[in-house]
Amino acid sequence: MNTARSKTRSKNNQGYIGAIDVGGTKMASALFTENGRSVFRSRVITHEAGGREAVEQIVSLHFQLEAEARKRGQALMAMGLCVPGVVNPRTGLVWAPNIKGWKDFPLVKSLKKEIPKPVSVISDRTAYVLGEVWKGAACGQKNVIYLAVGTGIGAGIMADGQVIHGEGDLAGAVGWMALNREFKEEYLKLGCFEWEGSGGAFARKAQALIESHPEIFSKKKNTGNEAEKSAVERVCEEARKGQPIALKLIEEIQDYLAMGVANLVSIFNPEVVVLGGGLFQSADLFFEPIKKKFKLWAQPLASKTVKIVLSALGQDAALYGCARAVLEKNKGRISKRQF
Repeated sequence: MNTARSKTRSKNNQGYIGAIDVGGTKMASALFTENGRSVFRSRVITHEAGGREAVEQIVSLHFQLEAEARKRGQALMAMGLCVPGVVNPRTGLVWAPNIKGWKDFPLVKSLKKEIPKPVSVISDRTAYVLGEVWKGAACGQKNVIYLAVGTGIGAGIMADGQVIHGEGDLAGAVGWMALNREFKEEYLKLGCFEWEGSGGAFARKAQALIESHPEIFSKKKNTGNEAEKSAVERVCEEARKGQPIALKLIEEIQDYLAMGVANLVSIFNPEVVVLGGGLFQSADLFFEPIKKKFKLWAQPLASKTVKIVLSALGQDAALYGCARAVLEKNKGRISKRQF
């Protein structure tokens, strides 16, 4: 009887993997088993000061995860972290434009000083695609693109089972794809695709539409507390009712996204394109139209074989990807505790 218990403890005593998804407004963290089961989650607001203060938050989350692992009779074996930007593979410097002070910031070096465990730092784009391939909508596939459409636009790209990083981890900065012949001054800061087709673009254009057509979007003629609804929500509501002007804007965003997906399909010939990010909270207005429209622009043979799917992991995709990155980096060593 005692021998059986001992074997069980030995089998399960493999420790946990920690994951932290660093964002401009929040940091999410989680504990995972090696087979991808999540046993703990937490979320905090990112310190608005950024810089060292944000690093201290990460370190604090690490120690929280370590304590949670101990509560469960296990050790925290390693940490995976993702950032909304670029991680230079040679220097370990990070550029994250929506976190103050994180321009060529020595994040990897700073964390190694504070965290006495192996730490893997990757871009959120990489995390998204790794997460969906491991436990999400592209499970087990080797040629996958995760297109994240939120305030901005980015893509995690996997080809033949390997994530593509590029020379300086800039691969996947698809917000800079040129989709208009006419160049606009605004493209200098964000790129054409992001300025025209992102969730941020939709919000900006929706607000302009409401301001230019008060007779359509009058708060008095709508029910409910319109003051609490965003411009995007109000335009989506009118589009669902068939309002022509609202539908025209929806179709404009659809078209840009369809062109972006088509370009990615034609260049990389993926098995799966996973669509994720805040914009697809209104999947009924965007998902099926994009699936149809991209075929007009894409390479015909590639468009016939690719599957366009919604993210299965949602906001958790990055956390799963962080954990997966640690496991891939330290294959065979976590269970044996040879760090």
